[in-house]
Amino acid sequence: MGVQLEYGLKLETTQKLIMTPQLRQAIAILQLPSMELASLVEKELLENPVLEADADESGNEKDNSDEAGSLTESATIEYDNPPEADGWIEYLLGSGTQMSGANQTGTSETAPGREVADAQAVSLQDYLEMQLHFAVFEAGHLNVGRYLIGCIDDNGYLCGTINEAAAQLGVAEAVVNDVLGIIQTFDPIGVGACSLQECLLIQLKQKTPELSPEIGLAEAIINGYLDQVACARYKQIAEKLHCTAHEVQQAVDLIRTLDPKPGQAFGGGQPGYITPDVTIERLNDAYVIHINDNHVPQLSINPYYRQIIRDADSDARKYVEGRINAAVWLIKSIEQRRRTLYNVTEAIVGLQRGFFDHGPKFLRPLTLKKVAEQIGVHESTVSRATANKYASTPHGVFGLHTFFTAGLQSTGGEDVSASRVKQEIKELVTAENQTQPLSDQALSDLLNGKGIMVSRRTVAKYREELGIPASSRRKRH
Repeated sequence: MGVQLEYGLKLETTQKLIMTPQLRQAIAILQLPSMELASLVEKELLENPVLEADADESGNEKDNSDEAGSLTESATIEYDNPPEADGWIEYLLGSGTQMSGANQTGTSETAPGREVADAQAVSLQDYLEMQLHFAVFEAGHLNVGRYLIGCIDDNGYLCGTINEAAAQLGVAEAVVNDVLGIIQTFDPIGVGACSLQECLLIQLKQKTPELSPEIGLAEAIINGYLDQVACARYKQIAEKLHCTAHEVQQAVDLIRTLDPKPGQAFGGGQPGYITPDVTIERLNDAYVIHINDNHVPQLSINPYYRQIIRDADSDARKYVEGRINAAVWLIKSIEQRRRTLYNVTEAIVGLQRGFFDHGPKFLRPLTLKKVAEQIGVHESTVSRATANKYASTPHGVFGLHTFFTAGLQSTGGEDVSASRVKQEIKELVTAENQTQPLSDQALSDLLNGKGIMVSRRTVAKYREELGIPASSRRKRH
């Protein structure tokens, strides 16, 4: 029997979330770090004529926290029902409230400190050229020296060959070799080398006494056995060099004091900064949360455009209404971001009280879902609010994602965070007998003895994340 097809009309009512441009903007603003938010606000100030940044006579932003506080409760974004333009117009004409840039209750007006201090960076090439002028006086040799310094990369190694440099400059290879030899005596030691072996040998000759018994062995290891050193195959090296594994170990210790990338201490770029989005300070037995957005300009609507709405014709009024609608939505989105970030941080402080009281070792397992349930939002909102953001705490600056960590079960029925397990592994490895280092299974047994149930494979995973080599490579002879 065939299926009978029928045509007809059916009316039904459904609810669904529509991703309007305003909603996309609100989501994007929520996950922006404070510095990027400041850049976005500056861009909007240039593009939207009705927006203006408030500043006092000294050029500092006004403190409108009292005015903004009166609007805070009404500033929640209704994602499923964006307000109409007429509603914004009536609201603006009725109050003239200024927002965006006002601090959450309890926030500080002091500009947040940066994790890295401002400094004028000196490039490696500039530093080498300065030394070149003190070491070389002949004009031709100076030109060769400048060319060679220009060929040195950020790690301190010479790119290209002597033949290429001589051909490019039109000079003899012996001249290039002589100038390169002078450059290789400059600080940092090892700069200008053509290979890792040459870099280490230059440092070895300049940084150690000539009659040191380890030098000859260290030179032999550098020249032919660096790959075996990386795998800690000291016994094989000892057999080939006709010495003991202990002597190889001492020579390797000497090699490890050398810098394989001498130029990295300089780097030609500007230093990177971490500007915390949140500051958490301890006051007696409580913690005070500061939202660090003082560098974000405070936004308001230019009064001139309110007058245009009253007096202008329909076309001008329609344009201005659209600009005002976009401006107020931006202001409310920024305020919603501040409130969400404050609520998420407040929940983290409450759920991770052990961390803030005693340090990273007491970090507990925590999920996005648990924080989302506590503050009454979706966990994707918590994820966006903590993305690429940092908090300044009594124990240092940490990414907000640090406070969300997986957990392991202990024999006492309590959850133990992965960070605490890593800290325990690090302490056990530090205290181990280096002639008989602990294997992953031994570490697992010791942790189980402390009530932390963790398998050997999990120990190996955490050890690798900590950058701790395997027991065979940690063994001392």
